[in-house]
Amino acid sequence: MGKFVITKRANGEFQFNLKAGNGQVILASEGYTTKAACENGVESVRKNAQDDARFERLTSKNDKFYFLLKATNGQSIGSSEMYESAASRDNGIESVKKNAPDAEVDDQSAA
Repeated sequence: MGKFVITKRANGEFQFNLKAGNGQVILASEGYTTKAACENGVESVRKNAQDDARFERLTSKNDKFYFLLKATNGQSIGSSEMYESAASRDNGIESVKKNAPDAEVDDQSAA
């Protein structure tokens, strides 16, 4: 089962990573100024990950594949790692869809 891991960056911002059951990061968030905003981002991922239209499938300048998960307002909620193939990227999207709804939250920001 997946989990959202909330951490605090060196600059004081909060971020979350959605990890698959094997511990691999499948979605990384932007930085948030408050923990509450970061927690709202987690909830937004839970909600939007079920809608395939919210995933923007992209190719980088060096021909790597990645995706963004976007909220209903079009703002990016999280991004994936770079993948070698479009099929691997699409597997990453399916993993987010599968793991996000029931993922527990592991708040490590106070550690």
